[in-house]
Amino acid sequence: MTENELGQYFPSLEPELLAEMIRAGDIRELPEGAVLMRTGQNIRTTLLVLEGLVKVYREDEDGAEFFMYYLDSGEACAVSLVCELGKEQSGLMVKAVTNATVLAIPLQQVDAWMGRYKSWAQFSVSSYRERFDELLQTIDQVAFHNMDERLVFYLRRYQEKFGINEVPVSFTEIAQDLNSSREVVSRLMKKLSDRGAVRLLKSGVEIVDLGDVLP
Repeated sequence: MTENELGQYFPSLEPELLAEMIRAGDIRELPEGAVLMRTGQNIRTTLLVLEGLVKVYREDEDGAEFFMYYLDSGEACAVSLVCELGKEQSGLMVKAVTNATVLAIPLQQVDAWMGRYKSWAQFSVSSYRERFDELLQTIDQVAFHNMDERLVFYLRRYQEKFGINEVPVSFTEIAQDLNSSREVVSRLMKKLSDRGAVRLLKSGVEIVDLGDVLP
């Protein structure tokens, strides 16, 4: 990978830093479903997403999932950025939702960049702030909204983040993300379909118009 190619993913970073990222980083091709980070794992690298879709979530002792946010091209795993500073263990799970390409950079290298490159420090702080804001939105949905409202919020956020109307996520996976059951998600999707808000597909849904469904 060249500096120009990497710069297309991270346009705010200067050429000198991009060159160091290429030298120090390890590009990894991941199949759909591959786990990048597990709860309790010692974090040794910072993960930057180049291609594909990655999901960050918590998992309880019984394997139930609590969805937090997605990462796509040009975004960093905020968990690894935080662990970079404190050398802490991960409290989250990170998994490739689609085939994905990530750039893994050793923590000791990233530590040096925090002081040497202002653009990297700004990128790290911005990444953490954006992920924190997304997490607060998720917590608000869980604490203050019913499941039908949470489902609409989930679909809207997917649409806004990726700029597409088709959500190629199975009802089973959506149920896991919302800590619900497939039956509940299927029933609510059927209601949305009957109202003309979505169109049901074989593997996911297509958003038609969620504008007036819920506040």
